[in-house]
Amino acid sequence: MAEGGNADVAGAGIDDQGWSNTRAWVEKRLPEGDRIRAVAPLRGGWTSRMRRLRVEGRDEPYSLVLRSFVKPFFVKHAEGLLTREADVLRLLANTGVPAAGLHGVDGRAEHCDHPSLLMSLLPGSVRLDEEDVERRSELLARQLVGIHGLFVPTRARPRAYQAWTAPERVRLPEGTRRPELWRRAVDVIRRPPPPYRPCFLHRDFHPGNVLFTGQGADLAITGVVDWVETSWGPSDLDVAHCSTALALLHGAHVGMRLADDYLAAGGTLSQDPTAHLYWRLLDALAFAPDAEKVAGPWRELGRHNLTSTVLTHRLEDYLRELFDHYG
Repeated sequence: MAEGGNADVAGAGIDDQGWSNTRAWVEKRLPEGDRIRAVAPLRGGWTSRMRRLRVEGRDEPYSLVLRSFVKPFFVKHAEGLLTREADVLRLLANTGVPAAGLHGVDGRAEHCDHPSLLMSLLPGSVRLDEEDVERRSELLARQLVGIHGLFVPTRARPRAYQAWTAPERVRLPEGTRRPELWRRAVDVIRRPPPPYRPCFLHRDFHPGNVLFTGQGADLAITGVVDWVETSWGPSDLDVAHCSTALALLHGAHVGMRLADDYLAAGGTLSQDPTAHLYWRLLDALAFAPDAEKVAGPWRELGRHNLTSTVLTHRLEDYLRELFDHYG
């Protein structure tokens, strides 16, 4: 998440933004005497409305992040999504994973205007530009290894992973010159899922959900956000999802690099190339033919070159690379 726009001063339009009840709920969770003094939107997400809240009181000012589901589809599923995220943030509080601290959740909007979750603000910003791409890939891979290596007691494990597409749901992009490539990919995911050793998954791990600080050798991950899809499943699937995003952002060759970086960092993937290919294609085909759903937030963060045509070509190139490497 990246801060967007200037903060509105309290009393200058905050309460007419449809969140007066939510604001009252937040302030009840603050230390006595602390109040919200400013609010600013956070860019880079498309499932929810994100706000940065600047809080002032007797001590030093600080910031919190408020996630609210306002779109009808996500409001419908908010209780499950936000409850899961709250549980995960509690779980991660005593680990080395740089996740936000939980301050409160109202998944059913019993007190808020919309289902909401309140958490601490993490340092850093989303980096989607073309600088330090190789270094970022290494850091993303290392962070995934850390997430997958977490010990999670049986009673605390999240739900089993859910596939985000199926053979009958994949539609070929209009005007594709490689229809046979798409059909071949769809045929792969018609097979039953391969056996796997399950682990703790972020499930939506990609550059848009990771915060960085520094440049070059000083580049570091300072936060991993958006834990609403956390699941229990194959490490290959998290690697697949991040790889697809990198391919769309930077080209197929960058998407292909992540798995090697993950293995070099000590991660474990399926040793059967056909099994690994299944997970990679299961994720990539979830973007067919509409990678626009991720491109919108990416364009907000400066990647205006990611047109529909560019994304379609990159996705097709990525499918071709996957078959050349694993097929």
